Amino acid sequence: MTDAPHVAANIDRFLGFADLYDKYRPTPPIELIPILTQMARIERPPCVVDIGCGTGLSTRIWADHADQVIGIEPNDEMRAVAEARSAAFPNIRYQKGFSTATGLPDASTDIVTVSQALHWMEPTATFAEIGRVLRPGGVFAAIDNDFPPTFDWEAERAGENFLITPAQLLAERGLESDGKKWAKDEHLARIAASGQFRYTKEIALDHVEMGDADRMVGVELSQAGIQLLLKAGVSEEEIGIPALRAEAKRILGDTTLFWHFTYRVRLGVK
Repeated sequence: MTDAPHVAANIDRFLGFADLYDKYRPTPPIELIPILTQMARIERPPCVVDIGCGTGLSTRIWADHADQVIGIEPNDEMRAVAEARSAAFPNIRYQKGFSTATGLPDASTDIVTVSQALHWMEPTATFAEIGRVLRPGGVFAAIDNDFPPTFDWEAERAGENFLITPAQLLAERGLESDGKKWAKDEHLARIAASGQFRYTKEIALDHVEMGDADRMVGVELSQAGIQLLLKAGVSEEEIGIPALRAEAKRILGDTTLFWHFTYRVRLGVK
């Protein structure tokens, strides 16, 4: 629900750059699908729900592996992009909802995923809702990738250094004061403590995509904090974006490299 101020702030921070997000962010590893279906003891789930699905990057991977896939997303712009990108998949649909109020029936789904979003969700009510919509024996997976990916040490360091100034600007201007997030490294402990799951564990997966200088800059620009600064009228020069573009081009040139993403997946079996 949106009665708490931080809920609206967490949703609004992702307004205005859905296309950018969809273009540059990685897709969760397809290897996750057989793991979750096996843990749920089902070969092809009748229903998979992806909460906080954004532009559908984590929803569309299920198109060929489930009878029905439902993406839940409160941000209208993100959901519109997800719908457009999923038009070719008749078994995927999206609806407006929250992690604490999906609008789905009790025990109606086999697998629930939350990709790159659980840290923006209030834990107690979110886990209660996930427990409500999962069938007995169903599986919940919180999916997060480590950042930056591994591809070139100098480029990675340049990206990390770039983020220092935006962090300072955000703090100075209080642009994130209304938002709230929860530490990712505490996800598993909170899942276990929720009382909704009989078994919990964490696994790690390696996922490889391709990237170049353009994607290096694009991934940084797809960070909500950078977009908050731009929407507040802070110039690209003050943020350091032109300097980052120049560094990315200097280091990577026109090369395209393998980007290795480490995904950390926290599992709960109801």
